[in-house]
Amino acid sequence: MSVSAHQAPSREDFAALLEESFSHAEPVEGSVVKGRVVAIEKDVAVIDIGLKTEGRVALKEFVGPGRDQSLDVGDEVEVYLERIENALGEAVISRDKARREESWVKLEKAFEDNEKVTGIIFNQVKGGYTVDLDGAVAFLPRSQVDIRPVRDVTPLMGVPQPFQILKMDRRRGNIVVSRRTVLEETRAEARSELVANLEEGQVVEGVVKNITEYGAFVDLGGIDGLLHVTDMAWRRVNHPTDVVSIGQTVKVKIIKINHETHRISLGIKQLLADPWEGIAGRYPVNARFKGRVTNITDYGAFVELEPGIEGLIHVSEMSWTKKNVHPGKIVSTSQEVEVQILEVDPVKRRISLGLKQTLQNPWDAFAEKFPIGSVVEGEVKNKTEFGLFIGLDGDVDGMVHLSDLDWNRPGEQVIEEFKKGDVVRAVVLDVDVEKERISLGIKQLEGDPFADAGDVKKGAVVTCEVVEVKDSGIEVKIVDTDMTAFIRRAELARDRSEQRPERFAPGEKVDARVVQFDRKARRIQLSIKALEVAEEKEAIAQYGSTDSGASLGDILGAALKRANEKK
Repeated sequence: MSVSAHQAPSREDFAALLEESFSHAEPVEGSVVKGRVVAIEKDVAVIDIGLKTEGRVALKEFVGPGRDQSLDVGDEVEVYLERIENALGEAVISRDKARREESWVKLEKAFEDNEKVTGIIFNQVKGGYTVDLDGAVAFLPRSQVDIRPVRDVTPLMGVPQPFQILKMDRRRGNIVVSRRTVLEETRAEARSELVANLEEGQVVEGVVKNITEYGAFVDLGGIDGLLHVTDMAWRRVNHPTDVVSIGQTVKVKIIKINHETHRISLGIKQLLADPWEGIAGRYPVNARFKGRVTNITDYGAFVELEPGIEGLIHVSEMSWTKKNVHPGKIVSTSQEVEVQILEVDPVKRRISLGLKQTLQNPWDAFAEKFPIGSVVEGEVKNKTEFGLFIGLDGDVDGMVHLSDLDWNRPGEQVIEEFKKGDVVRAVVLDVDVEKERISLGIKQLEGDPFADAGDVKKGAVVTCEVVEVKDSGIEVKIVDTDMTAFIRRAELARDRSEQRPERFAPGEKVDARVVQFDRKARRIQLSIKALEVAEEKEAIAQYGSTDSGASLGDILGAALKRANEKK
């Protein structure tokens, strides 16, 4: 009899027996257990989970996004045991739930360690997409798909790729992931590396990726730089598409790098010769050139003299006569114009141009055509408190001052006889080209009554016709002249009792003496009283004196008799 057959098991034997007993322990509901495929029937697999307990699992549970597991009899698999025995005496098991349980454990650890996980986008749902994380289903919001909005996600579906878990809730079975976070992190690393290898002033090639109103974004091989519209060309660029197009390969110069924000400014014009070099020599002051209008603003128009060189015609330099007109009514975009160089500032890169300087000054032209004393005709453009403005040849205006409307009547009264649109004649009195003023006179069309006064002078006796009788005197017109005068009440007679204006009637003729005649001041003063006093003195001197005893009546009577005899 062998002793070994009756010996007690050793420690190693006991350990082996214990492990064997655990491996054949009774399966526990709600846990993941190992089983063996004992048969494959149509679309299900029959799996033995031990203790003569079998269950069925649909073959489709072994197939999923990114995996295609071929199953054979004898294969060992892990399944989730929901119930040991159902009404048919079979175990209720699931491969999907087993995989999900395994995934949750791994995903929770990855979430805690802030590690990326691999998943596959397999379906589109409201607001985003579903992602298979090796059995666990996660939600990928639309905003987390890419750095920029993606219209078509089809190329990304069914492809294993890294995701970052943003949120997990095992109780609710919710997982939210992001692809964008991974891309941003990768991009940031790549940008840092790329920016470190770039230098300001370096010339590189890139591909135009996107175009906006203010410029274009150029891909420099993983990092974008901004090519601003003002750095595309020395000339004015209305829109970036005038210079570049999407997908175009361009050579650019790195102008500035911000290492904190990783922003890169690019330029194309910096690779070309600066057209402003030696600008003063090419465009001397007062020289004239032809250019093309490129832009019109409220304050003027820009004219391109050559590619990259523009000058400004200020609104004040556009027209001699159109002062308050928008530049767009004088020139139009793309129009070719001749301009004169007024000022060149190479430092500020500014050229001031003049358009009106290429045209004859209309005031010079008017002065040449209508010298002082010429008679002109024009339409009343405006009436003001100080005179009339008359439109003249050459689109210029002349002004008739109130004092030049009439020789005798006040201008405030005469101007009321004119209205806007009336065509009038006037005499050119003065032309000031520098101040752009033309003085006209209407009364000068008629002779100056003071210049043609004839025998009218101080001390002369004149015959007048009464024009108007007023309480303060009478208005008269000197016969055979255009001169009028006002004889005050006190000058109407020597005797105070006769100083009554009402004893005169319009149309009546009276004699008066000129007591004041100022040709320069255009002033004449008449007096009937002075004439009577003078006649009295003359009569006394000729026919007697106050000492002879004769009365004034006798003397005047004799004088009148003698005068009548002479007649």
